[in-house]
This record gives sequence, C-alpha cells and structure tokens, in this order.
Amino acid sequence: MKRVDKKDETSVYQRVVLKNASPYHYMKVCLVLEDESTRLSAVDLKQFIITGLKSLYGEVGAALTFDLLKYDEDTLTALLRVTSRGLVKLWSSLTLLGFYQNQACAFRVLQVSPYLLALSANSRELQLD
Repeated sequence: MKRVDKKDETSVYQRVVLKNASPYHYMKVCLVLEDESTRLSAVDLKQFIITGLKSLYGEVGAALTFDLLKYDEDTLTALLRVTSRGLVKLWSSLTLLGFYQNQACAFRVLQVSPYLLALSANSRELQLD
C-alpha cells in the first residue's frame, strides 16, 4: 500500500451569514388623518406612538426606545429609529392605531431598512423626464 500525503488546504472557503447585523432599523412612516387640516407637532406624534405602544403592549411596551429623527409637519411624514429587537413591536402598534382625538387615522409604513442611507431616496418617487 502506498501512503498518500494530503496537501495542506491553505485556502478554505467559509460562508458567513449575519442576521440582523445592524443594531437599529429605520422606518419612514406617514400619518393619514381623516381631517387633513389637523396638525401635529413632533412631540405630539411621539406621544401618540407611545400611547399606541402602551395600549398594545402595556407599560413594558411603552418603554421601548425609539427615536424620532426627522418629522415634516406639512406631510405628516416621520423618520423613526428603533432597535432591531423592537421593530416588530413598533410596527404592529403603528398598524393598530386607528383614532387620534376622535378622528380616524392610519399610519402608512413607506420604507423600512437597517441602513439609514437606504431611506435617502425612493425609486417609487422618481420623476423621469
């Protein structure tokens, strides 16, 4: 019998997959109100979201940390930052909010991404000439 020496494998392929590598997720949301003349300040919007979290998840859910990074009072569009673990809680509480000061309302989630740069442009809003 011959003895066959194995060659040293110097280059080994290793596949690395990271799930939720980003610590935060960013959400671009829009609040649609029944009465379009109603205006909310940034503080009112954040309090409204906290109220939704509290009604769905209780006091523990209301303690979920999220940041209101940008808010446009004219279009009622906001940019939210939430930890990746709290994304589902925040998204579900926004979906279930239905009334603001006794008028019908709804949150529309426009974009979600683990990267803030991905929300800087939206291909759906491009105006091609």
